[in-house]
Amino acid sequence: VQLVESGGGLVQAGGSLSLSCAASESIVRFDAMGWYRQAPGKQRELVARITRGGITNYGDSVKGRFTISGDVAKNTVYLQMNSLKPEDTAAYYCAAEGSIIWHTADSWGQGTQVTVSS
Repeated sequence: VQLVESGGGLVQAGGSLSLSCAASESIVRFDAMGWYRQAPGKQRELVARITRGGITNYGDSVKGRFTISGDVAKNTVYLQMNSLKPEDTAAYYCAAEGSIIWHTADSWGQGTQVTVSS
């Protein structure tokens, strides 16, 4: 699958951004879809994840501020980010978790940069 992220950019602290991840095939063919981020000098970390059944989980640092959602008809996963902080600055990556049942493999997008100014 090809995953294409969009929506990154520069925003002031306290602002909002919405990221999109368009998949080249149906997202129901994957066990879960997720957003991860990586800041310079840091390890990649989970931001948010949504399973095929709609169960969501979030990284501790974004709980209550970010929301992940999916649109099966559009093969797209979204990440709504509110109350952004400078520490949210990172490259954000979309990920698809492959399914044994659907014979799909894990995949990553190329990433989109989010920069939050103080």
